[in-house]
Amino acid sequence: MTTPEISREPVLSPIDRISELLFGLLMALSFVGAISVADSGRAEIQEMFIAALGCNLAWGLVDAVMYLVRTIVDRGRTLSLVHSVRAAATPKMGCELLERSLSRGATGLIHEAELEAIRKRVVERQDVPARPKLMWGDLRAAGGIFLLVVIATFPVVLPFALMQDVATAKSLSRLIALIMLFLGGMAFGRYAGYGGWKAGLIMTALGTLLVVAINVLGG
Repeated sequence: MTTPEISREPVLSPIDRISELLFGLLMALSFVGAISVADSGRAEIQEMFIAALGCNLAWGLVDAVMYLVRTIVDRGRTLSLVHSVRAAATPKMGCELLERSLSRGATGLIHEAELEAIRKRVVERQDVPARPKLMWGDLRAAGGIFLLVVIATFPVVLPFALMQDVATAKSLSRLIALIMLFLGGMAFGRYAGYGGWKAGLIMTALGTLLVVAINVLGG
């Protein structure tokens, strides 16, 4: 078993990247959905663009900070387990600590001999830090989260900046959003081994319902 400072993903995982893009997309769609085709002029469109970008900037910052908080908490939890195993009075107690830390699904897959082998590796480690800390890669990942949330704003609002007809721009914006939702769902499905096309359709339907709910609730 390794400590989080040593064993970590240098960049965001696929699930993180897709999730942040879709989150930013849904936030932008909540603004686009509030536009009235009959009443909106260029001034209203500009205000929508600024509001959507500002909202995603704010939520991108919040997401990035919370990612760092979650990272240090998870890392501290694992490091606490490592220290507890090393300080256990007997090998059996150390193995019990490791076993309790496993998920319900993994518990039945690990035998006692394997737990003991892990415990020995934990005890033999000489480079275990006293406290968890953030690494440069964590800051890069947080920056990536911020950028993903912000970048997701542009595909659905650019039609309003490039087209004079609001109705056409809104239709194109919705089409782009549906395509992005579908592609995001496909990526989720392939990552989970669930099936790309089916997951894409489910995500498209789910995203559409979420946008409707956001608008109805005044978001």
